[in-house]
Amino acid sequence: MRVLVTGARGKVGKAAVAALIQAGHDVRATDLAPPVFERPLEGEPDYFQADVTDAGEAFAVVRGAEAVVHAAALPEPTHNPPHIVFQNNLMGVFNVLEAAIRFGVRRFVNISSETVPGFFFPERDFLPDYVPVDEEHPIRPQDPYASAKYFGELLMDGAIRRSDIRCISIRPSWVQHEGNYERNLGPQVRDASKLSPNFWSYIDVYDLADAIVLATESDLPDHEVFYIASPDNVGNRPFEKIVREYYGDQVEIKQPLPREDASGISIAKAENMLGYSPKRSWSDYLDENGKTKPGAGEGIFGAG
Repeated sequence: MRVLVTGARGKVGKAAVAALIQAGHDVRATDLAPPVFERPLEGEPDYFQADVTDAGEAFAVVRGAEAVVHAAALPEPTHNPPHIVFQNNLMGVFNVLEAAIRFGVRRFVNISSETVPGFFFPERDFLPDYVPVDEEHPIRPQDPYASAKYFGELLMDGAIRRSDIRCISIRPSWVQHEGNYERNLGPQVRDASKLSPNFWSYIDVYDLADAIVLATESDLPDHEVFYIASPDNVGNRPFEKIVREYYGDQVEIKQPLPREDASGISIAKAENMLGYSPKRSWSDYLDENGKTKPGAGEGIFGAG
């Protein structure tokens, strides 16, 4: 298919472009960064500079696509003013989706976020109702990032009601690659008390890219939401034990757990409906001390 990837210079978009090309698709990449006016490298996708928060630019890049992977966004709410985060992330998905509907795009893959339920960046702290968190968990966002991502999912619901487009929203866990595993997850490998709102969950960027390819190629009707995470937790510790140790009885643990060292996010729906089958683990990159293993720095992002 002719696939447009927005946010193609970002962490998720870059890996998605590579995976889609490897899968045989004709990829057009777009982002805010300027193009390079040189002969393209072998296998390099067509690149078009655009700001998709501008409706005209969004329509210009979507035209001719058969599928769209929308990965363009500010990735969290703490490094930009709230109104900038909300406006950028909501209007980007609105404009690209509107263009996709008007041009008859068949499949729209919306990169949403694990933060949608709201307990990641709240002003008034709260915990999830239960873990592992799944797609049925109540949604109570407070911050501009999670709110915009949730509204993006609602836009997908509206799109399938008013057109023939099929939509999939992917909620990735904390995205890791060979260049940032040690920095981000190393402290948790060494010490489980280094807590994170996602209960020690994460996703390898290359497994996420594989899931994006599955979503792009999927014939699932309507709009489906999928969490995408690794099946294990950081440190491969007994999940029930560490939840009780650090959270007591504040959080329900849903039984049965899929494995003893389960992730804080359930991927059962993605496995059953999307055919998602992750192949990589933090332990492929880091040793038991949270340090990068020799030879584990190969990939499109390089070692950190």
